[in-house]
Amino acid sequence: MATANGAHLFNHYGSNSRFIHFTSRNTTSKLFLTKTSHFRTPNKRSFHLNNTLTDKIHHPITEQGGESDLSSFAPDASITSSIKYHAEFTPVFSPERFELPKAFFATAQSVRDSLLINWNATYDVYEKLNMKQAYYLSMEFLQGRALLNAIGNLELTGAFAEALKNLGHNLENVASQEPDAALGNGGLGRLASCFLDSLATLNYPAWGYGLRYKYGLFKQRITKDGQEEVAEEWLEIGSPWEVVRNDVSYPIKFYGKVSTGSDGKRYWIGGEDIKAVAYDVPIPGYKTRTTISLRLWSTQVPSADFDLSAFNAGEHTKACEAQASAEKICYILYPGDESEEGKILRLKQQYTLCSASLQDIISRFERRSGDRIKWEEFPEKVAVQMNDTHPTLCIPELMRILIDLKNLNWNEAWNITQRTVAYTNHTVLPEALEKWSYELMQKLLPRHVEIIEAILVHEIVSKYGSLDLNKLEEKLTTMRILENFDLPSSVAELFIKPEISVDDDTETVEVHDKVEASDKVVTNDEDGAGKKTSVKTEAAAEKDIDKKTPVSPEPAVIPPKKVRMANLCVVGGHAVNGVAEIHSEIVKEEVFNDFYKLWPEKFQNKTNGVTPRRWIRFCNPPLSAIITKWTGTEDWVLKTEKLAELQKFADNEDLQNEWRKQKGATRLKLSPFSKKRRVKRIPVQATTVKYLGIIYRYKKMKEMTAAERKTNPKRIVKFITDVGATINHDPEIGDLLKVVFVPDYNVSVAELLIPASDLSEHISTAGMEASGTSNMKFAMNGCIQIGTLDGANVEIREEVGEENFFLFGAQAHEIAALRKERADGKFVPDERFEEVKEFVRSAAFGSYNYDDLIGSLEGNECFGRADYFLVGKDFPSYIECQEKVDEAYRDQKRWTKMSILNTAGSYKFSSDRTIHEYAKDIWNIEAVEIA
Repeated sequence: MATANGAHLFNHYGSNSRFIHFTSRNTTSKLFLTKTSHFRTPNKRSFHLNNTLTDKIHHPITEQGGESDLSSFAPDASITSSIKYHAEFTPVFSPERFELPKAFFATAQSVRDSLLINWNATYDVYEKLNMKQAYYLSMEFLQGRALLNAIGNLELTGAFAEALKNLGHNLENVASQEPDAALGNGGLGRLASCFLDSLATLNYPAWGYGLRYKYGLFKQRITKDGQEEVAEEWLEIGSPWEVVRNDVSYPIKFYGKVSTGSDGKRYWIGGEDIKAVAYDVPIPGYKTRTTISLRLWSTQVPSADFDLSAFNAGEHTKACEAQASAEKICYILYPGDESEEGKILRLKQQYTLCSASLQDIISRFERRSGDRIKWEEFPEKVAVQMNDTHPTLCIPELMRILIDLKNLNWNEAWNITQRTVAYTNHTVLPEALEKWSYELMQKLLPRHVEIIEAILVHEIVSKYGSLDLNKLEEKLTTMRILENFDLPSSVAELFIKPEISVDDDTETVEVHDKVEASDKVVTNDEDGAGKKTSVKTEAAAEKDIDKKTPVSPEPAVIPPKKVRMANLCVVGGHAVNGVAEIHSEIVKEEVFNDFYKLWPEKFQNKTNGVTPRRWIRFCNPPLSAIITKWTGTEDWVLKTEKLAELQKFADNEDLQNEWRKQKGATRLKLSPFSKKRRVKRIPVQATTVKYLGIIYRYKKMKEMTAAERKTNPKRIVKFITDVGATINHDPEIGDLLKVVFVPDYNVSVAELLIPASDLSEHISTAGMEASGTSNMKFAMNGCIQIGTLDGANVEIREEVGEENFFLFGAQAHEIAALRKERADGKFVPDERFEEVKEFVRSAAFGSYNYDDLIGSLEGNECFGRADYFLVGKDFPSYIECQEKVDEAYRDQKRWTKMSILNTAGSYKFSSDRTIHEYAKDIWNIEAVEIA
């Protein structure tokens, strides 16, 4: 049973705790666990993790020929000895050498020892206090490297650097051996990881839940022919951070059928059965003992499902089919879904995440409840946050478990589900909101489809039933979870109209008594939704009869039935939040307006944030030191509002000189990386307007004389693939303009690029970007921004000051009218826009045919044309804004002041602030410090 599998998981916590004694050359850091009766309730315990320092050296190191003498000793000795211990007794590599990869693993395992003490103590306290916890479900967690972050949070960076120096290695070189965990792709996953960091740092009781992808998305290689994708290798030699919980596994079912038992209950039987096994990764907080879990699910089948007979008969592929089918669920992040098999695999991934996580959460609730399980208290102990629509199946899965397995009735289960689940929306584009084929879902998850079919329609009818039927029909169309689907018979009856006879010579039609005198009436189409059809007048009908022309009806086009996942999220949860102020307003006023009118109390905003630990403190030590010096405290790492103190020093020449010096140092740090990586890839977020802007700048430079080029002091670094080779190898341009591409742009690369950047571009058509978090990271590091009034740009500009942000482009409220202007053929393109398009067509960048790209920016209508994102409209403003950037950059005093004020104004965009808001407004959880 699932409950039994996990029941004893926490029994050992605190029972056999020992101290870990770390020694460096100058100090000894001793982490140990003690128990005290600290809480008022006698059966509750508080755990104190003490950190003591002594001037003592244990286990001196001897080195011979560049290799350490790895002698036998206990694991709880000094940091140096602990690393040596893991190199010998927790081997992943052969014993002969102590080279960088082995040094990384041994160091990480040594760090994990200290985390385990805090980790176990954290969940022991949560177990005993039985407080409400938040569970963050996401298909992505873009963690980045963990070593420097972990030792930084433990405040042991210096001690580990010293220990590795004793062993002949440099900490940064050792840390560089760690591959980025391939568990995410972009902003969605990085946001989830920042949230986990803040949850731990702020001492909130929480878990993260995701999938343990074997290969992640893909590893990118840039060749002369373009992009080539190969599998990620991040798990090839294992991960030193994860702990497999072989005693924590849950059954997952696909396919099969639903039948009614003799007791009248519905049973999901047959089909394909697999199991999800838990792998836990520790997430340490900063300057706190709290260490929470990221629990990742890996999929497999029991040994009994291996067809031994088939294997022995030589049918090896057949014998392994079940295992292969189970394992492939966790192979790839976002597998291609052009094929039916790809769609099935994606849906299996989403259901595995939801089902395994909920079974785990429910198992924990039951264990803590003991003999007195009160399901109505479940929402008082559990808060489930769905990061985007990928975990939507939490809603029908929780309903299924409560009704089918825990014997609750529909109303009880629905009340619990709505009070437990909440949804974060990440897109304002209706066409981008996730939809699934009804037939595919019915085949894969038949019981869940039954539950989904019963949701919402009757609530809409009860709310809007007093309206005329046309209005009710409109609400059902926009708000229904099931698209192009027959209405339930009880609702469809509302749309049955009385028949009236027009004339003996005309056909019988249906009308509704509220229809006004016109040639339009309402009839029912096949899926039960009304549609307007023309009613011919008697004279026209007679004229048709006279013609005696046979009319062949066109075959009806039956649209596919879909399940609208976002609508299900809104209906099934108690809270819906956007991720930036402008985005949340669009969610309320446009994307889910009918839902907002029905349930205004559900909708709120939670502007995204990023962790200041990783994105300033650890990735940019020189800047961190300056901030600490001028604010007079290191408290800004936890209380980012103290960054605002920099505002009063923005004109100080000493601060400006220090600021420019640290920027130069970070650029120098980037140089070896650029040469080593032969940087070549455009960041994903780059848009066509930036692309054309680079070409325009290049063309204008080509038209300059040599003397004129020398007057341009601004080196422009932009990222674009198709024009890079031409620009970078043009001897006339030289170093005035370079296009740089970074293959495999990830968290570790960002940690180098962001601190070194002067100008960051966050370009999207206003109203199209939900938030964007990379712009926050750039602002924190004193990078000035050029962008549209979209997503978080709006709030960043408010905080850093309008004069310290380069703004261009149309605003969100103008977009609809501008698209209509284009459709009406009234758009007049700027001559510079036309100039760039012709330059591209002139084969200035090689023989590649760019007609499709340029064609998408032309015409007034049709799919793939008419410049939907308004590049032509925003382009002139972008070019003029770049000229303002050049002007500002020439005045280094002004530029440095702008940079300082961007860092000072970034205080709002800490994920700590965001998590405090989630905890208070959505999850209703309280912080508990592990003393």
